[in-house]
Amino acid sequence: MFDDFLIRALIGGLGVALVAGPLGCFVVWRRLAYFGDTLSHSALLGVALALLFEANVTLVVFLTAAMISLALLVLKKVAPLSSDALLGLLAHSVLAIGLIVLSFMTWVRVDLMGFLFGDILAISETDLLIIWLGGALVLAALAYIWRGLFCATVSRDIAQAEGLHPERMEFIFTVLMALVIAISMKIVGVLLITALLIIPAATARQVSHSPEQMAGFSVLVGMIAVGAGLTGSFHWDTPTGPSIVASLIALFVVTLLAVRLVRAVQESKSSARGYAAHD
Repeated sequence: MFDDFLIRALIGGLGVALVAGPLGCFVVWRRLAYFGDTLSHSALLGVALALLFEANVTLVVFLTAAMISLALLVLKKVAPLSSDALLGLLAHSVLAIGLIVLSFMTWVRVDLMGFLFGDILAISETDLLIIWLGGALVLAALAYIWRGLFCATVSRDIAQAEGLHPERMEFIFTVLMALVIAISMKIVGVLLITALLIIPAATARQVSHSPEQMAGFSVLVGMIAVGAGLTGSFHWDTPTGPSIVASLIALFVVTLLAVRLVRAVQESKSSARGYAAHD
């Protein structure tokens, strides 16, 4: 019989995987891995501000990540720097400021490792409610903007010509990213959130034949990794967040090798048929 905290951890992890999968597909398609890192680093600053003002951590992390997203959009228009340079500037700045703010708060006991690498086993029923309600909101909004955002991903000019307002779609997408980071922080921590977004999508991309199929497979990969990571953490007493990420990496490698093996077998059969027909 599983303990209650393990059941809560599993339900919470599955909820985050359900949301991170489809959103992570756009992160991969739009090559926004570094943007995800920037927002996840901003989560630590949000934690520091929440503790400083004694506010709800999830809410403040979401607001902080959303503000960083807006700052990036503004800087891209006014600063003569590439997107990579701006993302690097913001990512390291917010991480450093967050750590400095936490260091000054000597009156507060902070589980820094929990915030950095997650503490899924400490999930409460309130956390579950936040994860699933927030996740439902993200999925509903993503379904609403899916066509416009995908079109803008393929070609911004075509999206503009069809009146799909790509800038509006991209803004909503950044807000959704901020919300997902806020609700998934307890699962894998601020330093590993991007892995939960990217690796399932990268794994699903190898075996998918349509965008919708890739989103579905991403969810499946994320859920399997959550279950495997929790099981491994329970049996071997390893950190849960890193264990989930390690499971994701293992699934990616296994899928990559399996796809290459299947292709090699198919090419071998095709070559054999070709030789037979020639003879």
